[in-house]
Amino acid sequence: MTIAITGATGAVGGLVARALADDLRADLRLVVRDASRAPDYDTDVRECEYADEPAAVAALRGVDTLLMVSASEAPDRREQHRTFIRAAAAAGVGHVVYTSFAGAAADATFTLGRDHFDAESAIRETGLTATILRDNFYVDVLPFFADRAGVIRGPAGAGRVAAVARTDVADVAAAVLRSPAEHAGAVYTLTGPEALTLAEVADRAGTALGRELRFEDETLEQAYASRRASYPDAEDWQLDAWVSTYTAIADGSVADVTDDVERVTGRPARTLEEALTR
Repeated sequence: MTIAITGATGAVGGLVARALADDLRADLRLVVRDASRAPDYDTDVRECEYADEPAAVAALRGVDTLLMVSASEAPDRREQHRTFIRAAAAAGVGHVVYTSFAGAAADATFTLGRDHFDAESAIRETGLTATILRDNFYVDVLPFFADRAGVIRGPAGAGRVAAVARTDVADVAAAVLRSPAEHAGAVYTLTGPEALTLAEVADRAGTALGRELRFEDETLEQAYASRRASYPDAEDWQLDAWVSTYTAIADGSVADVTDDVERVTGRPARTLEEALTR
């Protein structure tokens, strides 16, 4: 079985590539934009960008199972995804594992969740066998939303987020890639073991990291104004994405806790402290 992994130079894809690199049950192929940055494993490395359909078809030929890590945020992200998904179908890929978002929907509060829903729709339209990993926000990233003064600011109020460790997402992805037939058609919502307010995230993360952190609520107007001041060249879609991270927490969109990490991996999801101290 040939397994292809995209995003191997990033966090989640890199963790999955590392987990599977020594797995003798499969041939591993890393599909990257820049081969010089690919992890140094004894594997097949192919270059392509999501938006380059001919190159993607060539890179994916012969692949049985593909881990498609979502593309970086961009104004043309949806078309990048759709182009790569078309290429996967044209190349004869047997099974796609896609990293989506826990609130993926056409009208998701978190605006980038709408991009993920579009990618899921594109996969369904091709008829490709798929497993969807709907990741919540990453718990080991949330503390680093803090500014230099250690303040996480945003219009999240007392809303809760069931954020998940990136290592848990990678462990689930690796398990699915090893036995794809067992997970065909499944949609897993990957969360941590509890839903926390950002005030709780700041307090507990600060203790784990040995840094004083706190959360400060903002109004929508304050959130847009502060980000425009910090990033004057940012486009409207970027501002919307940043601010809606917090409004999705405020309205409960990302508060549901599932046991999908444990169902797939056989062990409980990591806590915030476990994720930060790993």
